[in-house]
Amino acid sequence: MGAVTHHAIRRTLTESDNVQFSTMTMNPQPLHLDAEFAAETEFGQPLVSSLLTLSTVVGLSVPELTLGTTVANLGFGSIEFPAPVFAGDTIRAVTEVTKARESKSRPDAGIVEFRHDGFNQRGELVCRAFRSALMLRRPAE
Repeated sequence: MGAVTHHAIRRTLTESDNVQFSTMTMNPQPLHLDAEFAAETEFGQPLVSSLLTLSTVVGLSVPELTLGTTVANLGFGSIEFPAPVFAGDTIRAVTEVTKARESKSRPDAGIVEFRHDGFNQRGELVCRAFRSALMLRRPAE
């Protein structure tokens, strides 16, 4: 436990990413899609959808932590978005394994709990999510 990974891959989120994600997920919120509307808000510009931010932060962790080993995502605990994300922000992720245990029903798998933190290019925390996943175990030696 306590293993921390600073993920190598980063991702700059674009206006196109935000518009496509928002429309694909049936989210017509003008704060994400209407520049004129968003200009009149406290943010002054469209916000990247928080669910795109979450998906990106978790996705950045896959190559180094869970590629080929995840059986199922079991759920998310608390999810926070302490700072906004805008088109042009580059997101990087850091993940800590907070707990791991054997599965009681699946001898080939275990339950792993992660804390995923996402940061923008200024080092501001923009997302923190706690996630549980059913993961394949290493074969016994």
